[in-house]
Amino acid sequence: MATNTPPWSETRPTALIVLADGTVIEGKGLGATGEATGELCFNTALTGYQEILTDPSYAGQIVTFTFPHIGNIGANEEDVEDLHPAARAGAVGAVLRADISNPSSYRSLGHLDDWLKRRGLVAACGVDTRALTALLRDKGAANAVIAHHPDGRFDLDALKAKARAWSGLVGLDLAKDVTSGQSGSWSETPWVWNEGYGSEAAPKMHIVAVDYGAKRNILRLMAGLGAKVTIVPAQTAAADILALQPDGIFLSNGPGDPAATASYAVPMIRELLEIGIPMFGICLGHQLLALALGASTVKMHQGHHGANHPVKDFTTGKVEIVSMNHGFAVDGDTLPDGVEETHVSLFDGSNCGLTLTGKPVFSVQHHPEASPGPQDSHYLFRRFANLIRARQGEPALAE
Repeated sequence: MATNTPPWSETRPTALIVLADGTVIEGKGLGATGEATGELCFNTALTGYQEILTDPSYAGQIVTFTFPHIGNIGANEEDVEDLHPAARAGAVGAVLRADISNPSSYRSLGHLDDWLKRRGLVAACGVDTRALTALLRDKGAANAVIAHHPDGRFDLDALKAKARAWSGLVGLDLAKDVTSGQSGSWSETPWVWNEGYGSEAAPKMHIVAVDYGAKRNILRLMAGLGAKVTIVPAQTAAADILALQPDGIFLSNGPGDPAATASYAVPMIRELLEIGIPMFGICLGHQLLALALGASTVKMHQGHHGANHPVKDFTTGKVEIVSMNHGFAVDGDTLPDGVEETHVSLFDGSNCGLTLTGKPVFSVQHHPEASPGPQDSHYLFRRFANLIRARQGEPALAE
């Protein structure tokens, strides 16, 4: 059992992170009280903590932030990524180095700790996150329990047993837990400085987005290019999607094991591929498309989580700085004939994109809607729009 020395004055820790191997890390409790079980991972982004914690792709995960100062710009209602905040899709816990300071931002509407409480997120600060990150880097993402009890009383044996008993993400279909309950429309466009979000009132194309855990900014960027976006649940049948008469089909990001979600997603995707409608996938959508084309996916050692990942686009020869959030990856060696690898991670050489030869179909592993580069990957949305515009006989947008 390993513990870290708490940098605060309390004699009793009010938070514990307990790993399945028996490691116990002490901290100061923040956010909601209680316990949460999930896969403990680390994220190297310097900003965007609200977007990270509300990304549905983090469902079933506890996020350790490597950047020490989290919460210093407060919290607001605009930087939330899940489509249904009441359902609280996203991370189940958070681990921080420093205590949360008072917010300092004109956009702040409150303290991050209060926001964590409202979201039901269990958190801990005062943790040596550098040591924890090194542990996860060496041993891999770990099954764990994060617990916050203000009185500092914990049943350690029960927490260890709970961490050991959790199944982990392999074999879990979490998309069904975070997807939309019914179809809906989306017209909100990207945020503009001092103006906020806009609305697309005169769409020129119709995109059906299959929601495996979609992020809001993905939908905003499509609406910003003149699209009417219809969101459908993850288990929607191909016939029902085609009945909506889409000009393009989007396969969204999402959590869990793609091989588990594939049981219902792959047959639907294969049926749609036969039609020849332009298709674009991101993250889990990329993995599901690869599975539908005959490739395989694998569980990664520690995953890719951060906003400083270099990815090369072979179609342009450019290197982009991108946002990543995935614990599974497409095995590039299993891509069949007729499927071309378009992007690759320059960290570890893992597959980050593909295209289907001769058809208007492509996908990427990273999150092009994020802006770490700051907008290195936004061209991918214009590329998708141009595939649609080509079928409509419209001139292409500049990528």
